[in-house]
Amino acid sequence: MRYQYSRFVCLGVWMSLVGAAAGCLDGLPPDGADPGTGVAVSAVTLSEGFETGSKTGFAAADVTLGSGVWNLSDTLIGTLSTDVKTGTKSARIRNSGKITMRFDRTAGAGTVTIHHASFGTDASGTWGLFASQNGGTTWTQVGSSKTTAAGAFATATFTVNLAGTIRFDIRKLDGGANRINIDDITISDFTRGTGAALSKHTTLGIPSPVSTSDVNNFLSAKSGYVVSYNSGRKVPNWVSWELNTSYLGAIDRQDDFRPDDTLPANVPQASLADYVGSGYDRGHMCPSADRTLTAASNSQTFYLTNMVPQAPNNNRGPWANLEAECRNIVATGKEVFEIAGGTFSASSNKIGSGVVVPDMTFKVIVVLNAVGQGPSAVTTNTRVIGVMMPNENAQISQSADWRSFRVSVDSIEAATGYDFLSDVDPAVQAVVEARVDNL
Repeated sequence: MRYQYSRFVCLGVWMSLVGAAAGCLDGLPPDGADPGTGVAVSAVTLSEGFETGSKTGFAAADVTLGSGVWNLSDTLIGTLSTDVKTGTKSARIRNSGKITMRFDRTAGAGTVTIHHASFGTDASGTWGLFASQNGGTTWTQVGSSKTTAAGAFATATFTVNLAGTIRFDIRKLDGGANRINIDDITISDFTRGTGAALSKHTTLGIPSPVSTSDVNNFLSAKSGYVVSYNSGRKVPNWVSWELNTSYLGAIDRQDDFRPDDTLPANVPQASLADYVGSGYDRGHMCPSADRTLTAASNSQTFYLTNMVPQAPNNNRGPWANLEAECRNIVATGKEVFEIAGGTFSASSNKIGSGVVVPDMTFKVIVVLNAVGQGPSAVTTNTRVIGVMMPNENAQISQSADWRSFRVSVDSIEAATGYDFLSDVDPAVQAVVEARVDNL
């Protein structure tokens, strides 16, 4: 509701979408991107790597770094071999330490990325990002807390999307003596409107950062839908698509289930064998029945990158009925934009060679009054449907009414960390994403 993805991580640099630039999407599959899709490198708006500062003790003090003055409390700038770092230095935090900006950015913030790791052989630590828009008088946590691991940096990406003056504070939250390293802080400007530049299927916004270098947020912009694919789970993070009557015809199901041969070989995928005997369906996110105009468009939906292991009672019951309801809606001349995926946890089931089963499947549906409308057509009166369905047969009946699983979009964002309708006016988002559909 409050956030919007306006940049993409590509080779470690924030990328902004532009018309026909080649950028780092040169390798997009030939079946895939809409004409004119591409990205180009944009300047990093703020970057801090602690390379120009010096602080050898943990006592709180202001330090002049390359980006400005920061206060480091229970934090020093580490240079040891056991400090995980890019270059020669990184911040090392202990106890309940903080790294706090002493200055405001006036261009707001779109996203913040931070590298983090446990120091040396120390136990893992927990930390969070906080934002202030009143000069540091009050702070609000951005996104979820993060946990470090030893050995190498992990990248934490936070979607902020707040306009106006803003500053940030990184806090160690576990309070223990275990130390953590922080490095490579990058903050992008707040902007709006990148979804349509990527594809007509993301006209209302992009739910999370994607790239062609991050195999767990791998972008595949196809002619029929857009996928953010997670090779670690071997399922999509989310699939986004447009639906109106121009996609519907009389073509039969192709049923040619297969791995996605448009993805690079270094992106691990599920195989057909992973699903055999698993007890789960190969559950389409963008449905086969939403793409019946041509055999090629229907066949495209049978890539396993468009599927999650889905409980039969879910897939063949309320989920299928909701899919049919969307087609009934567009038959009246309306258009819908849909985003579907799953929620996951540490205890999520796995099938085959490590294909992760979603705990729940979600869908966000925006109903527009006419084909060709975009973010500006979404008002506080626009119908927005959110659903979350349990993904185990014991937890859901095949005869259940899909309406019984309606939730607010805000609750789906809380469960996934994604930002839906991100190119819609934030004031409108605040209203429609808090509401539970009741039509």
